[in-house]
Parts: sequence; structure tokens; C-alpha cells
Amino acid sequence: MIKRLYTLFPNKSVILRLTVLNVILALLQGILLAMLVPILHCLLEPQPDYSSITIWLTTGGIAFLCYLILTAISSPVGFSASMKLAEQLRNDIMSRVTQFPLGWFTADKKARLARNITADVGLISQLAVTIGAPAIVAIIVPVAIIIVAFFISWKIGVLLLVCMPIALLVLRWIARIAAEEDVKLDKEATKIAGQAIELGQAQTVLRAAGKSVEGTAALQGALERHRIVYRKGLRRATLPYLGFTGTLTVGFVAVLFLTTYLFLEQSFSVPEAIVLFILAVRFIEPLGHFTELIGALEAMDNAMKRVQQLLQTPTLPMPERPVNDIKSASVQAENIAFAYGENPVIENVSFHCPPGSATALIGASGSGKTTLVRLIARFYDVHKGAIKIGGTDIRKLDYNTMMNDIAIIFQDVYLFDITIKENLLIAKPDATESELKEAAAAAQLTEMLERLPDGWDTKTGESGLQLSGGERQRVSIARAFLKKARMILIDEAASALDPENERAISKAIANISHDKNRTVIIIAHRPVTIQSANQVIVLDKGKVIEMGSPQDLLKQNGHYAKFIQQYQQRKEWKVEG
Repeated sequence: MIKRLYTLFPNKSVILRLTVLNVILALLQGILLAMLVPILHCLLEPQPDYSSITIWLTTGGIAFLCYLILTAISSPVGFSASMKLAEQLRNDIMSRVTQFPLGWFTADKKARLARNITADVGLISQLAVTIGAPAIVAIIVPVAIIIVAFFISWKIGVLLLVCMPIALLVLRWIARIAAEEDVKLDKEATKIAGQAIELGQAQTVLRAAGKSVEGTAALQGALERHRIVYRKGLRRATLPYLGFTGTLTVGFVAVLFLTTYLFLEQSFSVPEAIVLFILAVRFIEPLGHFTELIGALEAMDNAMKRVQQLLQTPTLPMPERPVNDIKSASVQAENIAFAYGENPVIENVSFHCPPGSATALIGASGSGKTTLVRLIARFYDVHKGAIKIGGTDIRKLDYNTMMNDIAIIFQDVYLFDITIKENLLIAKPDATESELKEAAAAAQLTEMLERLPDGWDTKTGESGLQLSGGERQRVSIARAFLKKARMILIDEAASALDPENERAISKAIANISHDKNRTVIIIAHRPVTIQSANQVIVLDKGKVIEMGSPQDLLKQNGHYAKFIQQYQQRKEWKVEG
């Protein structure tokens, strides 16, 4: 545990100073207890030796003053170390996370990440100070007492020496159970966190169903499982806790009886007997306190393991000498294949999108369209073949350079809880007013801005929920326009909108596609989007089954032609209805 904490700690000198301070404080406690022997000897003599007692009291006073000063020093050092550790760990985690493949960010892993940054880091930084120091004291003080006891009576020293490892052995049993149960509890707590996030995001659906307070059955189940796991953990820990308490009690009583017996045998004096009684009490006190510390220590150790595991998660492989220049906006796939685990999603796909072209991807749900777009954006790396941009394998490109030249528009638009203008400026912080207006006009955003009371300064709300789906899409498209990226990837945004927003967004996508400086790849669900494409790729079960211009594919009367015919029939049916 100490090694793991030392590895995670940003400033090694701080934790070393803190450890040394706590060790010295623990030793000072042992020294002060040892001084009771000569002090009591001087006081309990028939003729008290006040000159000697003055020396010992002065020495003890100096030691006690040092103890107070070091205690005062250790507190700010400890809290400073705690804050530095929390800050550095969170920075390290976020820095590492930005290098993960974007496909890593599943719902479960996002919930785990939230727990890592908040609960785990908070636990590590806090307990490293509030629990670490008492834990050091709980070990060193009993050891110091055993040493002092040996100087008074070797028999009492041996008895204490026997008691301590037995107590620590039982404590190890408690620690193992505490560690195992903490892992189970954290797993259930992470599920609760994920369900709580869902509770907030799905409020509209839950309120419509009258379940805005109690939430979903999944949330209720997660809470119930957490309660069950907690109760089982308490039951498992009962026996070892009783065993530990019993071990300390038996040891304490044995020391009292042996001390009384040896005193009656006149093996040592009254002052020494009094000191041994005090030492016996002081011996079991810190060890007894360990039962309160052990659960927290194991929880901290598990938190460190989880943070270490996150920090050791493989990042997106980066080339040693990345290519920083993208020669053209061409996109090419050469016999690529990809699978999620054991399930192949893309198989032997090849195509070429020349600079300035617009390519539409169509196919049934699950045909691999979205996965293909994500592979082009390098959310994942292909398992076979290569994807090239400007003739260079994207795995050899500098990732930031590549992403600066790609704009992505997905159906699930994410907007930050800031103004519309600020959301656009994320794409280009130094954009001028004229550039903003140009992007807004191209994305059919101008009319919406004129309608909103605060215009550009309208707050979008968390995840953009203050705007409608169509409005969020327009903002997202405007952001892509403003970025002036040479490659645009679009998961068609107009497939589930009202007619007015559909027309506006389809026109905005057409504006993007007509720009000959951009290469556009669109996942198309409606023919209106395909009208601006000069190449269509039809996918089925991860394979390309048709590819060519819209006109040529219509003449072939294949899958693409049927797609168009089915849409027209649905449209006519709606009109007749």
C-alpha cells in the first residue's frame, strides 16, 4: 500500500517528510511513557530526589514541547500534501483520458471515470493524511512500548511481543474481508452512479411515466443490491472483529495478571509496576483503534488500485515520428476489417473518397455505417488493412493534426452549458463576427438566432437541452462550418426531426457538401441528403454490396434503387393518408 501511494504521489519529498514526522511523533510518545519510570522512582522514594526529578521533568517537558511543535507542523504539511495529491491525480487522470480511444467511453466506463475522479481521488488524498498518520502511530507506539517494557521486565516484554503478532494476524483477516467487501460495494456504487446519471438525463421520460422521484426499476435494483452487499459484508466481518477484540482483551488481562504476580514476587518496584500498568493500557489502545482504521485503509488501497488501473489503461497508439502534414483531404479505406470483441462489424471494406467529394453511406441498422465513420475518425484502430487520409495511414498521422482537419456531426449532439456563441467558438476561439455570421447562415442558424430572445447569448443548458433537437443540430453544423475542417463526417442529423427542421438541416448539409474544399462522408437515412452526394456506398452486414454514383446505382436497380423506391412509396402513403 505504501509503495503504491508513493508511486501515485506527485511530490515524493512531501510524503517522505510527512512519514518521518509521524514516525518521530510516535517515537516521542514512547519516550514520554518511558520517562514515567525515573519520574515515579524519584517521587515514590521515602525521601523524594527533587534534583533528579527536575532533570527528568525538564527533559520530558522538552520532549512534550517538541511533540506539540511537530504536531502543529504535521497538520498543515498533511493538508498541503492531500490537496497536492488530489490536484495532481486528477490532472494525471484527465491527461491520460484524453489519449484513450474514443470508443473507450462507454456508459459504464464514464460512470467509473466519474467515480475515479471524485470518490477515489478524494478518498486517497484524504485518507493518506487522516488515516495514514494514525496508522503509523498504531504500529510504532506498541513497538516502542514493547521496547520500554523489556527494559523494566523481560517477561512482560515477551508477553507483549507475543500478543502483537497474534493481534496483527487477526487484523490481517479483517483487512482481507474489508478489501473484498469494499470491491463489491464500489462495484454496486458505480452502478448507482450510472443509474443516477441516467435519472437526470431521462427526466422527461420518467416524468411522463410518473416515476421522476423513484426513478427506474434499474436504479431501484442497484440501490437494493448495494444494501444487500453492505449487510452481507457486515455479517462476514462480525467474527473476525470479535476475534480481534477478544485477542486484545486476553492479552491485556494476561499482562495485568503477570504484572501483579511479578510485583508480588518483588521482581520490580511500585513505580515500575505502575508504569507497566500504564503501558498495558497504552499498548492495546492504538491496536484497538486499528479496527476503525483498517476498513478505511483497505478502501484507500482499493481506490489506489482503481486509479492505477485507469492510469495504466492502454492509450491510442501514437507513432514515434508522426506525420504533421496532411497533403490532401482524400479518404481511402484499403481492405479494412474491425470487430467488437468476437463480433465482426466491418469486413474487407475498400473505397476512395477524392478531395472535395461527397459520399453517402446507406444500409440497414447494424450494417456498420456508424462504425465505419468512427474508424475514419480513429475512435478505434482497424484490425486489418488501413485507412488513409491524404495518402497517409491515419495511424502514422499526428492525432491532433488529424482531428484539427476533421469535423464530426453526430445525431446525439452535445452542447456545453454555455451560450450558443461560446459553443461555436470552441471550434475556432479566434473567429471573427463575420466568420460567426457566415457559419450561422450556412447552417440555417440565422433564423433561429433572430427568434431566440437572447440571440447569440442564449444559454443552451446542460447537454444543450434548452434547445430543441433541430436547434442543437444547427448549432453543431455551424460549429463544423466555423472549424473550416477539410473533412466532415456526418451521421445524418435530420432523420427524426419535424419537417421544418428537416428541411433546414438538409439544406445546411447540402451547403457543406457543395463546398469543393471539403470531403464529406454522410451516413444517410433519407434521399434528400443523398442528392448532394456524388458517390454512394451501400453496406450490408459490414460489407460493401454496392458503390457508385447515385445515377449509376439507380440504373442497376439494386439495393440503392429499392431504398429510393421504398422511401417514395412511404412518402406517397403519408400524403394519401
